[in-house]
Amino acid sequence: MSKSDDVRENVKKYYGSRLETSSDLQTSASSCALPLNLLPKSVKEALSLIHPEVIQRFFGCGLPFPAKLEGCRVLDLGSGSGRDCFAFSKLVGPSGHVTGIDMTDQLITTSRQFVEYHRGKFGYEEPNVTFIQGYMEKLCEAGIQRDSMDVLISNCVICLCPDKRSVLEQAYNVLKDGGELYFSDMYASSVVPDHMKQDPVLWGEGMSGCLFWKDLILLAQSVGFSTPLLVTASHIEVHNMELKAKAGDIRYASGTYRLFKLPRQPRTSGAVVIYKGTVPDFPDQLDFDSTHSFKKDVEVEVDTEMAAILQISRFSSDFTVRMLDKEQPDSDSTPQYCHLNPFLLADRRGSSVKQCSKTSK
Repeated sequence: MSKSDDVRENVKKYYGSRLETSSDLQTSASSCALPLNLLPKSVKEALSLIHPEVIQRFFGCGLPFPAKLEGCRVLDLGSGSGRDCFAFSKLVGPSGHVTGIDMTDQLITTSRQFVEYHRGKFGYEEPNVTFIQGYMEKLCEAGIQRDSMDVLISNCVICLCPDKRSVLEQAYNVLKDGGELYFSDMYASSVVPDHMKQDPVLWGEGMSGCLFWKDLILLAQSVGFSTPLLVTASHIEVHNMELKAKAGDIRYASGTYRLFKLPRQPRTSGAVVIYKGTVPDFPDQLDFDSTHSFKKDVEVEVDTEMAAILQISRFSSDFTVRMLDKEQPDSDSTPQYCHLNPFLLADRRGSSVKQCSKTSK
């Protein structure tokens, strides 16, 4: 059995048997998400309709709910008990479809038990959500077709996977052009040393498997995705003193990023865009990520990559885009990505987020 197989088996046992509810986790990850009162009305309504038993076995670290999902085909990587899938089932509507994939027998069994409950709760004639057992590093083997999905989501699961390149490559392959990977995950303030990766509890908590945040940017770009866009972030506190000691000086944060699958674009100096105010729940202003906010009918200058996102993704009908004709000069300087640092964004969000707590262990 390979080292990756060992990690998978340990994670399966951790989430399938050892953890009964989210309060069994040793970090504040699942309580450090975007406050519910800041979510759009449609998302709050969808979450309020989820069965309590599904909520109880939710182990995520964020709320990865992008806008404009009506009619979309959505895939949840590491769907767990199905909380996010069922919420998306409501958000995509009866014309959309949601697929959840998870490797853990017990969690797949739990999620399948509530498909009919949520179909009735949402008033659909037929279920629009399917759960399959499989690995997010092997989506094609699980039956997910290439170029078939509009949106992929994941909630604090990629940090549990030993082969993150395969996850991102598979995600890229199954997305349509203009499709999006919108995901929350744990990140480390520095590279996690190899000796921490031998501890099954550190793996189960996401502490030894999470990426140094800068490595995500390089990995995503090497696979072919657009530069990650940081949406929101919060600090994660480690409550278990033994685990905290093992982590040493490494700090942890939850970060929600969005990546897009784009065709290659000619180098220009950017574009001027105008938001039409047509995205549901956002008639006056659309906050696309932590650095891009678009007010209705107000011109905003963006770079070439953001212009491509707005032209090619599902948001294409919501913006007027005027490309600027000047060629973008080559730059020898290394790009600076401070605005993509989840720890800095978590600091700006304030100390109230740092104090979030779920367990006193």
